[in-house]
Parts: sequence; structure tokens; C-alpha cells
Amino acid sequence: MHLLEVAAPATGIFSLSWLLIVIPGLVAALLLVLGRAANAWGHFLATLAPIASFVLAVAMFAQLLSADAGSRSYDLHLFDWISSGKWHIAAGLQVDQLSILFCLLITCVGSLIHIYSIGYMAHDPNRRRFFAYLNLFVAAMLLLVLADNYFALFVGWEGVGLASYLLIGFWQERPTAATAAKKAFVVNRVGDLGMSIGIAFMLYLFGSVQFTDVNAGAEHLTFAQATILGLLLLLGACGKSAQVPLQSWLLDAMEGPTPVSALIHAATMVTAGVYLIVRSHAIFAQTETAALVVAIVGTVTLLAGAWIGCAKDDIKKVLAGSTMSQIGYMMLAAGIGPAGAAFAIFHLVTHGFFKANMFLGAGSVMHGMNDDVNMRHYGALRRFMPITFVTFGIGYLAIIGFPFLSGYYSKDHIIEAAWEHNKIMGALALIGAGVTAFYMTRLMIMTYFGAKRHADGVHPHESPLVMTVPLILLAIGSVIIGALLNGWIGQWLAPAVGAEEEAHATGLLHFSAIGGITLLVVAIGVAVAILLFGRRREIPVEQPVSRSPFTLAGRNDLYGDAFNEAVFMRPGIGLVAGVAKTDSGGVDGTVMGISGIIAGIGARLRRWQSGFVRSYALTMIAGAFVIGFVLVLGRLG
Repeated sequence: MHLLEVAAPATGIFSLSWLLIVIPGLVAALLLVLGRAANAWGHFLATLAPIASFVLAVAMFAQLLSADAGSRSYDLHLFDWISSGKWHIAAGLQVDQLSILFCLLITCVGSLIHIYSIGYMAHDPNRRRFFAYLNLFVAAMLLLVLADNYFALFVGWEGVGLASYLLIGFWQERPTAATAAKKAFVVNRVGDLGMSIGIAFMLYLFGSVQFTDVNAGAEHLTFAQATILGLLLLLGACGKSAQVPLQSWLLDAMEGPTPVSALIHAATMVTAGVYLIVRSHAIFAQTETAALVVAIVGTVTLLAGAWIGCAKDDIKKVLAGSTMSQIGYMMLAAGIGPAGAAFAIFHLVTHGFFKANMFLGAGSVMHGMNDDVNMRHYGALRRFMPITFVTFGIGYLAIIGFPFLSGYYSKDHIIEAAWEHNKIMGALALIGAGVTAFYMTRLMIMTYFGAKRHADGVHPHESPLVMTVPLILLAIGSVIIGALLNGWIGQWLAPAVGAEEEAHATGLLHFSAIGGITLLVVAIGVAVAILLFGRRREIPVEQPVSRSPFTLAGRNDLYGDAFNEAVFMRPGIGLVAGVAKTDSGGVDGTVMGISGIIAGIGARLRRWQSGFVRSYALTMIAGAFVIGFVLVLGRLG
């Protein structure tokens, strides 16, 4: 049975939905305006902001739960924004089944990251500015998911891009951080170009960018129109969610402070592309081609990210590769159609908890290892950092799909759906699960097991409570969130994603043949990692030279930067140089040539202006003589 979503004017607590965005946004502005005056307390106020938004989101969620299944969408009109000819665009917010889940994830995980950051950034002289940027990030992401039209969504979209630029390059005194921030900003502009053209195309097609108008008009699109629009939106999604071919910025973004990495990967930026595709489900329902491209991009990216994760020694870059891969699973599910959209969001939510857990765990390891990110310098850290080890270990079990932890439910559903939709994609998703188990087990062994490989002067130690308590809470979420949402989330999201209510009614102990094969593949991945990096294997402190083309490709991010340089940057530089040469040699040469001719003529005429009366009189006589001579010749003729 298809459930039709009916939007109602926002009343009661839903009329306060604007506060979800304004609270962190206002605090961000306040901390930036007050400057040093807020240094002593700004981080505490900034931490309270997402907590306040989380409390409000929980209250709204409770209200939605008590409403009828077909009446869980509320629109809040804020003001008339743009009015030009036949186009009338209002600024408004929409609280429904999809947006409220994102609000809960963003504010819950975001709050824990803020609390963690109090300890992590305790000695940074610019801590107030850092927390202001964190609040800006949260506010922009909340605007993105709460907007009721694509214009307002795009404002949040660009706000997220700005916040990521500021935070990735927060330690701008480091050239690598400044370069990474610029790279993220530029690559995302490529995706944003597709997004902005897509929005303009919507105005042409529908005369509106409201979600309700676009969804209603989508069924009247031609196949070509729907395909073009879908591919433009996909281009925008690839930029924000670091999907092939716009993935090159994500690993470099690890130059930012670790809480930033956690926020980007778990609750904000990279999830935006998945949200966009799912929110635009009505468009993709009209074009199997665009939907297939979404699924192909997701499949390629889940394998590419896993490949990169196998070759990295930087703990944060291994996790970044895993984010590429896991977002790829979500995009694969979203490309399957309404039947997979709920699974995409399910995995997005569970991933938010265990990925934030592991990124913050990596930050805890760095905190105890003098900010060293090289796993070859770790080893045996479970003895020195027991809380970090246990909580990180739970995140590890969740991401590889250990039975009854969160990833077991959400990722396995995607693999099953992919197998039913397309056997090739299903098989590749299975392989991705095995590779994920391999590189994550490798990370666990190199970091927490084996012999100590610590550098001189490094004394590993557990992080303070302000950092470990968020780890514990995220680990608990990594255990229970999958079981809590399994089955229920499909019914909950059905009206918002155009799905059938019964399609996702799976139980807590749901098991299938594909699920059994997945567990076997995961076990093989774990076994291979133990065999290659286990207890009896000595891990060299320095990265060994490899001649394997697969390892070299992984270490070089599958040559994504080299490809961009060869295909885009170098030709771009050549094109600019050619244009500049044409400008200087052609345009400037023509202008300067004309001006030279005029100047030469003027120089010669200037000689006649001597200033002597006798010269002018002689000229007048000569002229009169010439005129007279011409007149005489005329009469004679």
C-alpha cells in the first residue's frame, strides 16, 4: 500500500521549528561578533546550542509519532522570498518523517562532538572561533534538511560548504590544511554547478521549486527531462558526498581537527548528497536511467573507498576511505528506488553513530600519541587506552556487520536489496563487505594489538572523561540503534520516500541466504587481515616499498588527483594561458596598434603647430594659392 503524504500548516511545537536552526546559528554569530570577550565561556554556550536543538527535535519527533501515518508532515511559512513574474518562492520549513530523522541525528551526534571538542581543543588559542564554526556547520545542515524547497535547501547546501572550508582549514598556518580547505571548496563548486543548473531547470519545468510542486509535477516530465534533471542533482550529490568522480577532496579534508572529521563524516556534509537523492525520489521514479546511474556511482564508490582504506597507514584516512565506501552503499540503495531509499537512510543513521564513534576514537588515540596519525607507530594501545579500545572496537564490529549490532541490520538490508535488484551490483556490494572487514581489522590490529611501536618520548594515555563519555554514548548507540530502527524505519519513511509500507517490515531476527553469505564473506575478510597482520607478524615502523599496482593505486587515492591534474588542471592552465596570450597579443595588440597609428599621425600634424604667426600666414597664402589654382583649372576644363 502506498501512503500519500499530506502536508499541514505548522501549529503548536512545529511552529517553533525555525528555532532548530536559529539557536546554533545565533550562537555562532554571537561568538564571532564578541571575539575575545567570549573566550572563557564561548565553548560552553556553543555546546548548549545543539543540545537545545536536540531537545526540541525530540519533542517534535514525539508529536509526529502520535500522529496518523498519513499526517506527519508540517509546513511552516516564514516569509515571501522571491517574486518575479510568474515565479513566487516562499521561504519555509518542512518537518516530516525524513527531515526529523536527520534533525535527531545532526543534533544528537553533533552535541556529543561538541562535548568531546571541549577536551580535544582545550589548549587551542582559537577555541572560541572553532566552536562558532561548529555551530555554523550544524545550523547550515539543519537548514538544508528542514527547507521545504530547493532554493532554501541550496542556501543550507552552500552554508555547509562554507563551514567545511572554514573548519578543514582551521589550522591555516599549516600549508597542507589551507590547501585541503581550498581543494574541498573548489571540488564542491563543480557539484554545486550541477545543483544550481538543476534548480534553474526546475523553475523552467514547474515554475516552482517547492518540494510539493516538484513531486506533483514530476509524473508529467518526459523521460529526457527527468533524466537530465536527475543527473544534474546527482552531480551535486557527488560533490557533497564525495562520490566518484568528485571524491578527491575527502581524504585531504583529514587535515582539519578530528572533531571536524567526525562531524563531516557522521552527521553533516557527506550525508547531504544522500538526503538530496532521497528527497528527490519523485524525479528519479520517472527515469530508470538516472536511477541506474545513481546506483552505479554508489557501487563504484563503495569499492573505491574500500580499496583506498586497505592501503592507508594514516588512521584518519582509513576511516575517510570507509566513509566513501559506506556512503556508496547508501547511494546504491537510493538508486534502487523507493524500496531501497529507506535502507539508505537506515544505514545513514546507524553509520552516523559508529563512524562518529570511530573518528572521535581516532582523535582519542592521537591525543594519547602526541597527534601521530601513523598506525605503524601504534601497537598494543588497548593496554594504555582501555575505554577508547572498547568503544572503538564496538564501532569496528558495527561497521563490519557483526550480528545484531547496528551495521548488521542496515548494511545487510542494502546488500539484499541490491542482489534482488541487480545480481552484479549485489555481488560487488558483497565484495565490498569483505574488503571492509579486511581493512578495518587491519586498523584494529595495527592500532590496538601486537607489539609496541611507539616513538621515543611518546607515552600513551587514556583521554579525559569529557572525551571518553561521548565515546561511550556513541558506542551504546552503535549497539542498539540498528535493532531499534530495524523494520520500523521502513514503515516510518514510506510516505516521505514514496515507498510501500509493507516493503520493509523485517523483524529483529531477520535472516536470509544473502545475509548468511554476507557473514561468511565478512569472516573471510577478518581472517585474511589476521593472517597478514596478526600476532606473529612484525609490522615495520616505516611503510615498506611496494611494487603492487593495487597497493600503489590505493596509496595514491586511485590516482584521482593525477587524473584531475592531467584532464582538468593542466588543460585548464593551458587554456587560460592561451586566452591570456590572445588577449595580450590579439586584443591588446590591436588596441595598441590603432593607438600607435593615431599617435603617429598626431605627431606629424603637431609639427604644423609651431606657434609662429609668419608660419601660419605662409600656410594660409599657400592654401589660397592651391584653391585658386584648382578653381582656374576647373574653369579651363
